Amino acid sequence: MKNIEEINSSKVKQIIAQKKHPEFFPGDIIKVGVKITEGKRDRIQYFEGVCIAKKNRDINSSFTVRKISFGEGVERTFALYSTAVDTIKVIRSGKVRRAKLYYLRDRTGKSARISEKIKKKIGIDLETKVHEVTKENTAEPIEEPTKSEVRKEESKSTEAPKVEAQKDDVKTQDKIEPKKKEVIKKEEKKKEEKK
Repeated sequence: MKNIEEINSSKVKQIIAQKKHPEFFPGDIIKVGVKITEGKRDRIQYFEGVCIAKKNRDINSSFTVRKISFGEGVERTFALYSTAVDTIKVIRSGKVRRAKLYYLRDRTGKSARISEKIKKKIGIDLETKVHEVTKENTAEPIEEPTKSEVRKEESKSTEAPKVEAQKDDVKTQDKIEPKKKEVIKKEEKKKEEKK
């Protein structure tokens, strides 16, 4: 025979499979869509406010939402797994250090504000995929050079830049010399004209 806890946990799993509510905590501003029946018609009415308390009691879990309507504080307690609760949407995450925020009842205006919790996002969504190891997607093993090969490469690398630098110097001198010659010719012409 099943006991009550097993029945409750199976019911919770069944409800979670049908509708998935987001993870929310006290201090978050949430928007709760409540089903309301008026005669033969059903409609959804939204109740938006700060979650001031949350009780996790399996199927008896509930949360309390508080808002200020026309200058008057209004609190409403919802059963989390109730059929009346259609949707729950987290609008803003609040940064608080308590589980129950009953102190907000005495406060109004700026003192009743809760600072926002900023979640850091990396910008890249990482997905882990399992790849089978085959010969095509494995890299060939790299052979490490011996000490004598490393020394030969180092000696080549030190000599090579000197030769290149000398070639560069020659090229720049070739470019500079014609310009100097032109400048000198122009100056000579000016001197002759003045005479």
